[in-house]
Amino acid sequence: MADENDKTTRQARASRDDRLKSALRENLKRRKAQARERAASADPSQNDDGSLSEGTADEAGR
Repeated sequence: MADENDKTTRQARASRDDRLKSALRENLKRRKAQARERAASADPSQNDDGSLSEGTADEAGR
C-alpha cells in the first residue's frame, strides 16, 4: 500500500512540475514579446535627413 501511495505521489509531483514548466515557458515568451514591442515603440522617430523630430516649434523658438 505504501508503494502505491509513493507512485501516485510521484505521478502527481511530475504532473505538477510539467504544468509549472509549461506555464513558465509561456510566461517567458509573453514577456519577451512585450519587451520587443516596447523596444520597437521606444525608438525615436527620425526625419528623412536623419535628424530627430522635436515637434513643431515656430520660427521665434517658443
